[in-house]
Amino acid sequence: MESTSIIEYHYPESLVVMSAAHEVQSRAQLALRSSPFFELRELQVEPVQDCLLISGSVSSFYHKQLAQEAVRSVCREIDVINSIHVR
Repeated sequence: MESTSIIEYHYPESLVVMSAAHEVQSRAQLALRSSPFFELRELQVEPVQDCLLISGSVSSFYHKQLAQEAVRSVCREIDVINSIHVR
């Protein structure tokens, strides 16, 4: 009896979306890492479905808003979820 393997490849759309999400994530992370506010440099950005999630902690709501706007300024084409914790 022969055994056969079936390999399925799910490429085009998923790879393009994944590549775009990583490119957007890179821009967002660079915006935070380049911030003159040191607290923002430690925040994390990750793609979640069709959004970007910002996480980490800062000392004020002002810094939380600054982080969100920094990310939004370089990633207007995608929604941003601000999950930053204020200490």
